[in-house]
Amino acid sequence: MRKYEVMYIIRPDIEQEAVQAAVDKFQGIMSNGGEITKHEVMGKRRLAYEIKKFRDGTFVLVNFSATPEVVAELERIMKISDEVIRYLITLDVA
Repeated sequence: MRKYEVMYIIRPDIEQEAVQAAVDKFQGIMSNGGEITKHEVMGKRRLAYEIKKFRDGTFVLVNFSATPEVVAELERIMKISDEVIRYLITLDVA
């Protein structure tokens, strides 16, 4: 298993319950065949530039260990998810 870091931005116009549901959904994918080492919901912040006509977003940072198959599934789900406006999954070398 390799260590990864994912940061994703959730749309600012959805309710807090929907934000928590999206976070739980992604945590479930990462936990299924992997292990979450750090999870932090950084809250609503201003974006540096407009993304999909949004100026704000809820930032979430997660460090986890998983197999490449789990990461591929996570990326697939984030790509089709309406709540996520931007995401980045990187290999954690630290």
